[in-house]
Amino acid sequence: MAEIKGTGKLDFPEVKGKIVKSVELDVEASFYGIAIFFEDKTSLTFSMEPCVFAFPVFSQWTPEGEEKIVKEYPSIRSIVEGEDI
Repeated sequence: MAEIKGTGKLDFPEVKGKIVKSVELDVEASFYGIAIFFEDKTSLTFSMEPCVFAFPVFSQWTPEGEEKIVKEYPSIRSIVEGEDI
């Protein structure tokens, strides 16, 4: 499958050792997010956008039920608001 831009691990060293006061999950029609509030009155917020990925593959199937991939097409995905494409 194709590599997806922006995947992998991301560290947040600024919050290491902080004490969590509360965590909020927001699921609204116009906003999806997770906010982590710390006792020192700072926060780390993850704003999320729903999106769809498709990985088209054209296959031939044998009588035994084995799939043989004939062609893999480029992946396609929905556009996420505010994203640099």
